[in-house]
Amino acid sequence: MAARPTFAKRDRERARKLKAEEKRDRKLTRETEEPELPPEGEAIDPGTLLQLVEATQRAFDNNEIDFEEYEERKSELLARLTID
Repeated sequence: MAARPTFAKRDRERARKLKAEEKRDRKLTRETEEPELPPEGEAIDPGTLLQLVEATQRAFDNNEIDFEEYEERKSELLARLTID
């Protein structure tokens, strides 16, 4: 007679799959929402700049990029900041 999985184990597996699907959906949503950085020398809207900085911070917080890449992106973005 084959052993049947317990209800708790089945529930844990379902929860794990659901969590993975939600994470994948969040990642896809984030990728489509991130604005593109205009070429060097072109003016950039402060709101767009802030969105890019936030996206960079989220990527670092979610361990999608390492610290060096985070610092490099952040410094590039802050260099584009104009003070009136």
